[in-house]
Amino acid sequence: MESISVFDIFKIGVGPSSSHTMGPWRAAERFLAVVRAGRGLAAVSRVRIDLFGSLAKTGHGHGTDVAVIMGLMGEDPETCEVATINDRIEAVKQAGRLRLGGAGGKSIEFDYEHDLLFHMSESLPFHPNGLRFTAILADGAGIEETYYSIGGGFVVQEKEEASGARAIKLPHPIDHGDDLAGYCRRLNQTIPRIVMANERAWRTDEQIRAGLLRIWRTMQECVYRGCHTEGVLPGGLNVVRRAAAMNRKLLYGEGFSGLREYDDVDGWLELVCHSTREFRQTLKWVSTFALAVNEENAAFGRVVTAPTNGAAGVIPAVMMYDWCFNRGSGGAGGVEGVGEDGPQRIIDFMLTAGELGSLFKKGATISAAMGGCQAEIGVSSAMAAGGLCQVLGGSPDRVLMAAEIAMEHHLGMTCDPIGGLVQIPCIERNTMGAIKAITAANIALEGDPASAKVSLDQVIKTMWETAKDMGSKYKETAEGGLAVYVSVGLPEC
Repeated sequence: MESISVFDIFKIGVGPSSSHTMGPWRAAERFLAVVRAGRGLAAVSRVRIDLFGSLAKTGHGHGTDVAVIMGLMGEDPETCEVATINDRIEAVKQAGRLRLGGAGGKSIEFDYEHDLLFHMSESLPFHPNGLRFTAILADGAGIEETYYSIGGGFVVQEKEEASGARAIKLPHPIDHGDDLAGYCRRLNQTIPRIVMANERAWRTDEQIRAGLLRIWRTMQECVYRGCHTEGVLPGGLNVVRRAAAMNRKLLYGEGFSGLREYDDVDGWLELVCHSTREFRQTLKWVSTFALAVNEENAAFGRVVTAPTNGAAGVIPAVMMYDWCFNRGSGGAGGVEGVGEDGPQRIIDFMLTAGELGSLFKKGATISAAMGGCQAEIGVSSAMAAGGLCQVLGGSPDRVLMAAEIAMEHHLGMTCDPIGGLVQIPCIERNTMGAIKAITAANIALEGDPASAKVSLDQVIKTMWETAKDMGSKYKETAEGGLAVYVSVGLPEC
C-alpha cells in the first residue's frame, strides 16, 4: 500500500467538500502542470471539463464547478482569498473568458454552459468521482487527462502508479491496526512516537511540529469565524447559521447584544476556557464548535480536511473540547496550556488521529461517494476518539479500542445531502460525530481491550463490506434518503 503522511490526512483548503471541491481543484492544478510541461499555456485556445458520476450529480451543490475554474486560473485552495471566490467565478461567467494559469497565464474563451459539462447518467469505471480535462490547442491538437477524486482531497490520475512521497519506505510500515499495536508493544512506545518516527521520512521534527501547530491554528481560526458569523448559508436551502448565536448565549446568557470582551481568537479562547464546568454547557460548546466549522465549510470558507471537508468539524470540536476543558488537573487550562502540555498535547492528538485516518483509507475508504457518510463522519469520529483517548492517557490498545467503538456506531450511515449541498444533514452530523467520539474515548479509558469482542481491523473490514453492499443512491448522489423525501423547493440545476 502507499505511504500516507499525517499531512495527507490533514490538509488546509476550502469548503464545502474534499472530494467534490478540494480534489477537483487539485486535479485542475495538476492538469495545468501537464499543459505547461507539454506545449505550454500559450498554445491553448480552449479548455473543456467533463464531470462524471457523483461529481456531476452533486457537483453544483458541492462547488465542483467553482473548484475546477479556480484551479485552472492558477489559484491554490490553501492560499486563495476565499471572500472573493464567488465574485471571480461570476466574472468568468459574465465575460465568457478565464485567465488560464492566473497572472502571467493566457486569457482564453470559456463558455460555462458548453465548456463545463455535467454527465449525470455516466460514470467512469475506476471511481464515482471522475473528471476529464481537455485542452484544445491552436493547431487543432489536444491534451486530455482523466483524474479521480478518491476522497479526503486525494487525487489519482488514470493508470497512475504510486511514486515520490507516496512510495517512500517508512521505518514502521503500517497497513492495519494490528501493525500499529505490534510496533507499540515491541518498541515500548506510544502511538504518536511510532507515527512521529514515520513522519521523519518526509520532514524534520521542527517541520512536523510547526506544520501540525499551523493546522491546529487554522482549525481554531475556523471555529472562531464560524462562531462570529451570522446569516444564511448560500445554495438556496436558506439554512440559518446557528453557531454565532449559541456562542453568544453560552458566553453571556440570553438576550446579550453588547460589545464583545475580546478582539481576537486568543481572547475568545480565554473566555471559553473559563466559561463553564457544567456538563450540559460543555456539551453545548462541543456542538457549537462543530457547527461553526461546518457552517464555514458550507460557505466556501477555509477549513482543514479532517479527513474530509464534510466531516471537518468533528476533530476540531473534540480538540477544542480537550483544549478548553480537559487540560490541567482542574479542567480548563488557559490559552497557553499547562507547562509544555498544551502544544505537545495537540501534536500527539493529531499524530494519533492522522494515523487512524490512514488505516481507514488503506483498508476501506474515506470517500462518501464510495462508502456513504460512514466513510466521512464515521472515520472522523473514530480518529477523534483515538486522539482524545491518547491525550487522556490511554494505552495504545485503548486508543485503538476507542476508534473501533466510534466507528462501530456509524456503520451503515448513508450520504444523502438535500439539494446536493453539504448542509442538511451534514452540518448537524458533525456534532453527533464529535459527541460519539468523546463517549467512545471515555468508554475505552474505562474498558479492558483484552476483553473487547471487535477489533479496529475487523470494524474497518466491516465498514468496507457495508460500503460495497450499500445502494449507490445513498452514496453522495442526492438520489436517496433525505435528499428525496424532504422537499426544499430548490430550482432544477
